[in-house]
Parts: sequence; structure tokens; C-alpha cells
Amino acid sequence: MKPEVIANVADTLLAAERGASMVAPVTEWLQDFDVDAAYAVLEVIASRRRAAGWVPVGRKIGFTNRTIWPRYGVDQPMWAHTWRQTVHNAHDGRAKLPMARFVQPRIEPEIVFGIAGPVPDTEDAEAILRAVDWIAAGFEVVQSHFPDWKFKVPDCTASFGLHGALVVGTPVRVTDANRAALARRLPIFEVTLRKNGRVVEVGIGANVLDSPALALAYLARVLAKQPSAPPLVAGEIITTGTITDAWPAVPGDVFVSDYDDLGVPGLELTLT
Repeated sequence: MKPEVIANVADTLLAAERGASMVAPVTEWLQDFDVDAAYAVLEVIASRRRAAGWVPVGRKIGFTNRTIWPRYGVDQPMWAHTWRQTVHNAHDGRAKLPMARFVQPRIEPEIVFGIAGPVPDTEDAEAILRAVDWIAAGFEVVQSHFPDWKFKVPDCTASFGLHGALVVGTPVRVTDANRAALARRLPIFEVTLRKNGRVVEVGIGANVLDSPALALAYLARVLAKQPSAPPLVAGEIITTGTITDAWPAVPGDVFVSDYDDLGVPGLELTLT
């Protein structure tokens, strides 16, 4: 796809993001817009954000939860950058976040990793966790600039990977003492999600590509196939995808997550 077409898509999506507005899905007005073109748009967006002073701090992986693929009409995961301007740390397990700038926001409980080094291409979760410095609970605010959350994979990939913000909970160090137990528990632990005091869903770690640890290796493999994509490096914060469905959110909502016996403190997020 011609560079000027890619630049035009980036302009359109950045304008929608700045104006908290909606646009028609790109695939409706560019019939040959595919996933490769979507990542080219993301590259332009990242370049423009860096030029404007934005600082990348990690990646989000989206649609790793295969149980929700039919609901959103997608058939594969995606990734996008996260930024110093979009990532927030909770304090004592609690955070507040203003919602005015988000479009059709939803909340996702996730597992977040702090990367210690190169992530190996393996299905051995314990080996993958040797590349992890810490693990934490997270709430990602996802948003859709496309009406009614109707899109195709290239659309949501190009549109910032649907990323709005990420709230990171209290980190727990991954060490020789707990690594094996974490590898065993990550596929089978449960997340209980409460909205305004009511349990709305319970999800299991295996929803995320069979384990959030395996989602890390998936991301490393995808990045290796994209010559222009920077590889994962130490210090990056990676959020691995929602363990439940994404839940609609409005100002005044309070979301609380509990991570069962994983040994990771949950989060309370108040939306303002």
C-alpha cells in the first residue's frame, strides 16, 4: 500500500484519538487494507508520537482471549505500543482514572509482566518466566473509535490496538523461589471481576493463549517476523490481554479484580 495512503489512515485515526470521536472502519473505505498495512499505520503513529515527545514503555497484546473472538469478529491477536503517557501505576492497589478522553471505553483485567531480557521462543512457561522481572495485576482501558465496536482485525490493529490506558498494580518479583509455581498456576488461576460491588465475570488464565506466559512468547514470535518492529527489551512493560470479556465503563464505575491464589494482589479502579 502506498506510503501516502498509510499516512492518510494514520492522520485519520490520530484525529479521532485527539478529538475523542468515531470514524468508519478503515476496511470500509480501503478495501485492500490488511494486517500488514495496519502495522505500517501503527509505525507511522509511533513515529509521530515520538516526535511529539511521547515515550514508549512497552506493548499491549490484544485479543489473546480466544473465547471472545466470535463476539468481536476477529480471528487472531494483535499488538501495539504502550506509552509513558498512557501507563499509570496504582498506589496500594487503588487508582483513579478520568474517562473524558476515551471513546466507548471498556475495562479488561489482565496479567502484566516487567521484562528482564529477551523472551525465548518456547512453549515452556517456566523458561519464558526467566525473562520476566516481575508480574502484576492490570486493568487496561480499551476503546473503539469505530461505532458499536464493529471492526475487522486490520481496523482495530491500526487504531492503536484499541489501547487507551493501562493501570498497573503492585509488582511481585519473579524469582527462583516462585517461578515454577507461577508457571503452573498461570493457566489455571481465576480472576474475579466486580463492577460496582457485583461480580460480573470470572475468567481463567488459560483464556489468554493457554497462559499469559505463553502470550509473551507469542508476541516475541510475531515481532521477529516484522522487520520494522523493535524486539522486546529489558525494562518493557507487557500486558498480555484480557482474562474476561471487556466490560463497558462510564464515569462513576468502580472495578475490582481478585487474582485467586496466584499470589498477585488485585486492583480497585475508580473511573471519574
